[in-house]
Amino acid sequence: MIDIAVCKQKLCQGLMAMDVILDDQKISLLLHYLSEFVKWNKAYNLSAVRDPLKMVERHLLDSLALVPLLEKAHDKQRIIDVGTGGGLPGIPLAIVFTDSQITLLDSNGKKTRFLFQVKMALDLNNLTIANTRVETYQPDEGFDIVVSRAFASLQYMVKGTGHLLNQHGRFWAMKGVYPENELRDCEKNAIVESSKSLNIPEQQGERHLLILKPVTSEAVINWDKPEL
Repeated sequence: MIDIAVCKQKLCQGLMAMDVILDDQKISLLLHYLSEFVKWNKAYNLSAVRDPLKMVERHLLDSLALVPLLEKAHDKQRIIDVGTGGGLPGIPLAIVFTDSQITLLDSNGKKTRFLFQVKMALDLNNLTIANTRVETYQPDEGFDIVVSRAFASLQYMVKGTGHLLNQHGRFWAMKGVYPENELRDCEKNAIVESSKSLNIPEQQGERHLLILKPVTSEAVINWDKPEL
């Protein structure tokens, strides 16, 4: 069972600690998403975390730590969440940034069925769901941001998702400890444009966001180039 009042209190306290301001409607949608997540998790194993209060900090607040950084970026971003699983961080971001177009990509059919359910239940018209492997996904238009919260190595992220970016696009990788070794492995394909330590209330361990810029022509498709 989920105690919505207690979860709301924890969520609001966490948002305040992170200097994130959301209106009541968005907070209600986040809690609705949490309720669906808890319910479907029993059958679809979306997360090893079972306690709804732990989900607030480890899933919702962790995802929402990106909000202040995205607010500084351009409006109406095209964002793709690769290997989204149960919709993290993509669904919380879609709830907050209603003017942005957000795509959730995952090859697991059970998880994408859950994502479709959430899209309908929450009426998230800015959300697109793709049930496919990242290597075979070919969007009609490139993305400003490729974000991943639980992807493999940075090298694999850069090489495996570079075709999804537009010519000005960036990789946003959410990591734990600052990944020095992974950065050395992918330095020929991408450089760190900026990095930030993410402070998630009551969450133990380090969290970092790395924003990487592709540096090889092979990593990015020029989406503005006309067809010959």
